[in-house]
Amino acid sequence: MADGLSDAGDLSGEEESQEEEEEEDVLTPAELIARLEEAWLNEKFSPELLENKSELVECVMEQLMHMEENLQRVRKGDLKASVHRMEIDRIRFVLSSYLRSRLQKIEKFFPHVLEKEKSRADGDPSFLSPEEFAFAKEYLANTEVYLKAVALRHMPPNLQSIDMLKAVPEPCLDSFVFLRVKERQENILVEPETDEQREYVVDLEEGSQHLMRYRTIAPLVASGAVQLI
Repeated sequence: MADGLSDAGDLSGEEESQEEEEEEDVLTPAELIARLEEAWLNEKFSPELLENKSELVECVMEQLMHMEENLQRVRKGDLKASVHRMEIDRIRFVLSSYLRSRLQKIEKFFPHVLEKEKSRADGDPSFLSPEEFAFAKEYLANTEVYLKAVALRHMPPNLQSIDMLKAVPEPCLDSFVFLRVKERQENILVEPETDEQREYVVDLEEGSQHLMRYRTIAPLVASGAVQLI
């Protein structure tokens, strides 16, 4: 009897914890759009392809559908309709720009993107959505077919193969980016700019803005501690 009560208590405790997790995951429309804008700016200004936000994209698309449905119920000529339509168009622009930025990086760095995706550990987050992964593989295959048909087949046999990882440049992680600090960070190691300089450590205060080498703060971008601007 006691064991049964104990099991029931454990089950109720698990249900409560699951409910708490679900509550934490619920976002208001304003918070959802704010996360989309943050992902958009990070993707736009990052030199490399970042982790995909497919769940966020799906939520935003559902939110847009609800907004469109609500707009249909607004009386024509009402000022609210114009304001809501402008907001819907703004969100669509941000979403389209975010997805377009990712596709442009996939096209530009496709062999490195695929290699990074294949070499990641099982528990690590995916950098590509299933649709992006299929697009990258197809882009690689089409590029190889095109190169063979146009150039490689006309070359000597020993030059008729190409290593895409060597032929396509990698993202420049040493480029500089502007960032805003969302969470205070201590002891960030900054690499020297010249041989005469030494490595030094800086603290990033919350709300401060900096111009830094991307390689230095890439983990902070991934964790959400800083935002690119």
